[in-house]
Amino acid sequence: MASEHESTTAGSEPELSDGLKTFGAVIKALREAAGLTQEEFAPRVQYSPAYIAKIEQGKRYPPENLPERAAEALGPVAGKVLGAAAQSLRRKAGLASWFLQWAGIEEEAITLYAYECRGVPGLLQPEDYIRAVFERQLPPLTETQIQRQVSARLERQRLLAQRPNTAFSFIIEQGILERQVGGADVTAVVIDHLLSVGLYTNVEVQIMPLKQEDHTGIDGQMYLAESQGNQWFGYTEGHRSSALLTAPSEVSILLQRYGKLRSQALDCRATVNLLQQMRGAL
Repeated sequence: MASEHESTTAGSEPELSDGLKTFGAVIKALREAAGLTQEEFAPRVQYSPAYIAKIEQGKRYPPENLPERAAEALGPVAGKVLGAAAQSLRRKAGLASWFLQWAGIEEEAITLYAYECRGVPGLLQPEDYIRAVFERQLPPLTETQIQRQVSARLERQRLLAQRPNTAFSFIIEQGILERQVGGADVTAVVIDHLLSVGLYTNVEVQIMPLKQEDHTGIDGQMYLAESQGNQWFGYTEGHRSSALLTAPSEVSILLQRYGKLRSQALDCRATVNLLQQMRGAL
């Protein structure tokens, strides 16, 4: 999450993975040739050092404007080289690329919205729930693969603490918790975690009640992020498919829907009361 694509795409596109590693090696070589460290290069292209490090390691899909920004920092020739490498990478893009692009946007976002009707949002999943989700994956995963996915998801969750100036908003369907994936004990851990994270000043958690006649989320889950340049992106997922939405007209529709969903869900105080009631009933 956003949900399961870290596992369903893992290892499914070796060509893309190799391409990302190659792009990362190219940008690293150009940066080092310019005599810049990651800490020196990152602010010149307006990204964090940690994000640049992941791009160089082939763990993140490069943003579309990276070659242009790199040209200002490394010179026009370097910009052209990276532009050509990025264009080649996009031609190979498939299922995995969408999530990798979104993961990068997610890391740098100043505002992040999430509506989930399938499972607890990935950024809010405690370890027990993560393991329960991946243990039920089909085709089955090995214990090594499960542990790798658990570690990767827990790493992503550091965003909540590392970006205190990012506004996070989560709307979660009550039915997700009522389903009790992993059993009552796991659900209790999930609820406790939601109550804990909801105390963060930059995190808002709302539950959508089981009964809501005016529900606007009939088309399914959605994720929205605002970049540092105040551009909005949307992200949606399906079975082994996903889409990154960049067209303002499309993203505007998701923003309208998310705004309505916020008004239809329980407010934060009512959400806490419901979660406490559900916790006591387990």
